[in-house]
Amino acid sequence: MINKISSLLFMLFLVLQAESQEKFYTKTGKIIFFSEAALEDIKGSNRTAAVVLDPKTGALDFSVLIKGFEFEKAVMQEHFNTNYVESDKFPKATFEGNIVNNLAVLYGRDGSYSGIVRGKLTLHGVTRDVETTGTIKITGSIIETSARFHLLLTEFGIKIPSAVKNKISNKILVRVECRMEGVE
Repeated sequence: MINKISSLLFMLFLVLQAESQEKFYTKTGKIIFFSEAALEDIKGSNRTAAVVLDPKTGALDFSVLIKGFEFEKAVMQEHFNTNYVESDKFPKATFEGNIVNNLAVLYGRDGSYSGIVRGKLTLHGVTRDVETTGTIKITGSIIETSARFHLLLTEFGIKIPSAVKNKISNKILVRVECRMEGVE
């Protein structure tokens, strides 16, 4: 009987702890994109994405400054900002969505959960529906998320000049990794 009461109190503590965390947040979310092409692979990374997760509703919001993407070659970074994503005209990308299966994520219990994320990605002034499956790992008051998905540049109005069609793929692999802490 004492074990049952102790277990019940522990479960109640976990639930209350999860509910006391209003939202989870980071300013250091990592977004990496990769373009594989016949002549040259292109990889850009940004470690300054602002991310907010509301565990009660599953709402998930991202915002990243485009000029924050870094490349191995300075000329790639310049062409990326000037010729492709036009970062002066479109300075940030955003995602507003939800973890569709949020009820399956036990925020008060350490573990790894599969999450289906669906929402709207805005890039280069164009908004498109995006859906992907990712991982939500909970360790104490830390939530780590990761996901991968593909996007097509042409769907976001990003044009590839004919002179470099063989260098840049229209299909881009995007990886997102975030480590968030609870804020009240």
